[in-house]
Amino acid sequence: MDDFVREKLTEWGLSEWIERFRVQEIDEENLKDLDNQDIDNLITLVGPRAKFKKRLKLLKGEQNATNQQEHEETADSIQVLATSDTSEKVKRRLELQEESSRMQSPAKKRQRDTTYSEKFMLSEVKNIMTGVHFKLQHRDNTKLNAFLKEKMGDLETEKRELVGVFGKTGSGKSSLINAIIGEKDLLPSGSVTACTTVMIKVEANMKSQKYEAEIQFITKEEWREDLWFLLTFTVNDADRDEQDADDYAAGVEMLSALYGEEWRNNSQENLMNDRHFREIPGFINSNKKTLTCDSAKELSAKLVKYTRSGSTNKEGKEVNRWFWPLVKCVIVRVPNNDFLQHVTLVDLPGSGDRNKSRDKMWKGVIQSCSTVWIVTDINRAAAEKEPWEILESAGSLMGNGGQCQQIHFICTKSDIIEESDDLSLAHVRAAIFKRNMEAKEVVRREFRKLNKVKKHFSDECFKVFTVSSKEFRKKKRLEPDETEVPTLQDFLQNLNDCHSETLNYVSGAHGILSLIQGASCGGVAGEKADASTELEENLRHGLEKVSETIQKALEAFENCLIEGVEKSQSSWERALESFLKPRRTSGSGFHKILKSVVVNNGATKTRKGKQLNLNVKLASWLTDSIDEEFRKTFPNESKCGPFNGAINTFSLNMETLIEKYKDVELQLIYLRTEEERLKTKLDKTIRQRKKEIYSSLTTTIEEIMQTCYDKAKTVTGKGSLQNMKGTIEQHVHANKDTMFEEAKNAMLSKLRILKDDIWSTLVDTMLESIELSLNTDDKSLPDVKEELETVTKYYEELKSTDDASNRNSADQPGPSAAQF
Repeated sequence: MDDFVREKLTEWGLSEWIERFRVQEIDEENLKDLDNQDIDNLITLVGPRAKFKKRLKLLKGEQNATNQQEHEETADSIQVLATSDTSEKVKRRLELQEESSRMQSPAKKRQRDTTYSEKFMLSEVKNIMTGVHFKLQHRDNTKLNAFLKEKMGDLETEKRELVGVFGKTGSGKSSLINAIIGEKDLLPSGSVTACTTVMIKVEANMKSQKYEAEIQFITKEEWREDLWFLLTFTVNDADRDEQDADDYAAGVEMLSALYGEEWRNNSQENLMNDRHFREIPGFINSNKKTLTCDSAKELSAKLVKYTRSGSTNKEGKEVNRWFWPLVKCVIVRVPNNDFLQHVTLVDLPGSGDRNKSRDKMWKGVIQSCSTVWIVTDINRAAAEKEPWEILESAGSLMGNGGQCQQIHFICTKSDIIEESDDLSLAHVRAAIFKRNMEAKEVVRREFRKLNKVKKHFSDECFKVFTVSSKEFRKKKRLEPDETEVPTLQDFLQNLNDCHSETLNYVSGAHGILSLIQGASCGGVAGEKADASTELEENLRHGLEKVSETIQKALEAFENCLIEGVEKSQSSWERALESFLKPRRTSGSGFHKILKSVVVNNGATKTRKGKQLNLNVKLASWLTDSIDEEFRKTFPNESKCGPFNGAINTFSLNMETLIEKYKDVELQLIYLRTEEERLKTKLDKTIRQRKKEIYSSLTTTIEEIMQTCYDKAKTVTGKGSLQNMKGTIEQHVHANKDTMFEEAKNAMLSKLRILKDDIWSTLVDTMLESIELSLNTDDKSLPDVKEELETVTKYYEELKSTDDASNRNSADQPGPSAAQF
């Protein structure tokens, strides 16, 4: 069996059949000659067999096409002697091939050199573990056996990095995403009027060679609420004035997109009738709709009515129905895309949504993004308000309330510059580079002015890029690297980091096989007891250090929050007045805003897209009081980890013990692996829990304010604006002595629970592992000596590569000025 067959079976998701093909000595040459009977004998399950036949047929078709192309190229070459035109054609083909090679990012070129070998290692180790799991299933069902099978099930971990992409229509956002992932026609470029609130996730299709889109709808009940709000406060409002024109136009656009003209003079109940939604049964049945296509262009055309607004499609034909008002999210899956293997790009609306489920999803995605891209036209980069408002409104969700490590401000259309006819190409290029560097400096200065955002992100977290998707494709004035698209591709490739996935799996497998082999061989009882005693003592000391560090952080938070409560209780009137009596807003205009605030439990969006949130306003002194301490305790970008590195530095001193107790070396190797995996797991748990802890201040305020909002919703008639304001003021005044105190106590309670959970997880997991590793012999376990030798070889090779990479990273100088 050769590497070609292994690679293909792994690529096709059939790695579990590699061993069968190896035994039957199937290589590249005879793979393509397999007939149906051969395949039936090799693959005994119907599903995998059908998949294999389909993939083999495609492979043969690709080979035939390649052979035909080679034949045509040979014929072209023969004709070179006959015609100079053909000579130029061949020359141009070679030039294009060379340019295509140059256009690939350095990361992709490096990946070609290393990915195959690591994919092969991962596939081999997974096959080995599948075989070992099979052996365990046919041995005595002991406690250790069950423990081992459970640990083997935990080896598979899904790695998925989210990159959130903001950018108003016309900023070049879609063109940028298309260029970076190498899909020219995937996301349609927007026009000034074609925009929507639909969130679009773009990720790799790992199960099929098709382009797919999964459309998720809001529920009927949610649309009923949205429809009521549109009809009551937007399009049928008798008190509407000139300031409401934008809201009115947006409401009419949404209703007309979905209903045509039928919404006019029609009741809400009639508009909720299922007959209006016959074309989208997924909405009626609260299901999803899936589109499957052979090309990106075909999928893009089908998606238009679910993601865009407008009256015509890109062919200029009128479209009667647009379903985007009912869509919560669209997941687009692209086949064979290395940049998206472990990365999801999320095309995000600007600042949340009035619809509750869309807004909840929007916030959840923002909190889960490891990187955020802010995309804007280079000519408006510093002056455009929207990008900076997004940063300010979402900064806390991305920073202390999330896990964002980097903000990339991407200035698009960087090749567009005024030029005179008498300027040479060199002068034009020089002008472009000069303008781009000036733009980067201006953007950096603007970022430094954002005091609220700087509480969550340092200057090192903020990078500026000047990008031209057009020049990346056409290369008329700039080389591909000069467009900075390859730099962003490199960034995505590093986020994919297949090496760490492989190392984590192989390391875990190495530990489990070490334990199986060690337990099956027995060992010296005295050494086991001594090692166990010393491990438990080391565990006790390690836990003391962790508890002490976390307790100091809790005390620091309590001191900060006490100060925050005092400021809140002395300043709530000023905060409430600034919210309820905004400047430059008419009474009737603010009436509608305040009504929207109470209907949506304290938060709304203005017609210009700005977020207004009374709960956040009231909690602002509390969040301000802990922001600095929170960022220090739960850093997003620091490698030291949470609680000043208390988890990362936790250690049972395994290396010393391995040297000291050679007779139980294999069991101790497993415990070393388990310790590292446990710390990684705790880091992930803390990263998720800290989001809930940070948001608890605002959440508690919202819960206490809920009765006030419910009461204000019922206020109608003459003087209703003043009555709503009075209702809110009276409620805050009545609760001012307890509301902020309750928010403080809620956060501290969640922090204490987290401390207890960290302690119990460390104790329970490590004590169980020590007990089963060193105080249990199981002669019924299989001998895995050969499997352990193979996996050890792969593990040491991967670890060596990882150590070398870390050394190189430490020696590298800082980023060049061109990156910022």
